[in-house]
Amino acid sequence: MQEEQRIVEAEEITPEEKLENSLRPQYLDDFIGQQKLKDNLKVFIEAAKKRGEPLDHCLFYAPPGLGKTTLAHIIAKEMGGNLRTTSGPVLERVGDLAAILTNLSEGDVFFIDEIHRMNHLVEESLYPVMEDCELDIIIGQGPSAKTIKLPIPKFTLVGATTRAGMLSSPLRDRFGIIEHLNYYNQNELMKIVKRSSAIINVEIDEEGTAEIAKRSRGTPRIVNRLLKRVRDFAEIKTGGKINKVVAMEALEALGVDEAGLDKMDRFLLHTVIEKFSGGPVGIETIAVALSEDADTVAYLIQSGFMARTPRGRVVTELAYKHLNIHLSKKTNNQKELF
Repeated sequence: MQEEQRIVEAEEITPEEKLENSLRPQYLDDFIGQQKLKDNLKVFIEAAKKRGEPLDHCLFYAPPGLGKTTLAHIIAKEMGGNLRTTSGPVLERVGDLAAILTNLSEGDVFFIDEIHRMNHLVEESLYPVMEDCELDIIIGQGPSAKTIKLPIPKFTLVGATTRAGMLSSPLRDRFGIIEHLNYYNQNELMKIVKRSSAIINVEIDEEGTAEIAKRSRGTPRIVNRLLKRVRDFAEIKTGGKINKVVAMEALEALGVDEAGLDKMDRFLLHTVIEKFSGGPVGIETIAVALSEDADTVAYLIQSGFMARTPRGRVVTELAYKHLNIHLSKKTNNQKELF
């Protein structure tokens, strides 16, 4: 299939960045969901403020769009420090890291997104910074080279990753606070829809709220993106008010069905069913068959439309029913797996 931007893609889309920032909660009390994580962070933040120290270094790991960046903003706001942001791939040299660290002030928050993608030399130079607030810089080359220790103000490093398993143990062990963010349930997503609709000043009823929440893959970023698109339909169809009918019409037009699957998800499922008899099939084979990256499999597994087995991925009975494909199309292997 031809590559295109997906409305249910949890990664950030550049034109949507301004909307993301306007809808982003500023304090923990405004942050919806992740209750256990919030309770823990409140304790850690209050204790750090009472001691007059920066918060311990934090690592958040979760799929895209669940609030890792938002938590970094909240920590900076709650601790009264400035936020400096970058991403792992941008930090190619130790000099790139030094340029940011030397501009930090006491109590600032330094946020590194996709921290698992940092250059290993940059990562290793970060270890003494996290432990002793000192950056080792090598000046010169060969026998005349010498190391100087550059003092760094006490700060909080917040790392975010979608793949915690790719983090090295030495880096992971230097974080004092490690938290995982879960997908959001229907009630939490509805609260997010109501909060966001109030901020962007759009009227929405309970059924319209539920319809958007139901199709958002348990992800706040997708909730806000769908809300914005449904608002466009509502302005033309109903004078700006979102109800269940206009929400369903808008989301169907966008290709997002009642389970939150878009045409790429459905194409993937159909491909596995028709070309590979429903599986088992390897993830690399799926990617080749789709002619693009098969990252969407992760959501299909999480939502129960595919299952992971020792022999590969298989389409589940739930997917057959959702696609309205007769169960007799399953192979004997599939029947045994089910």
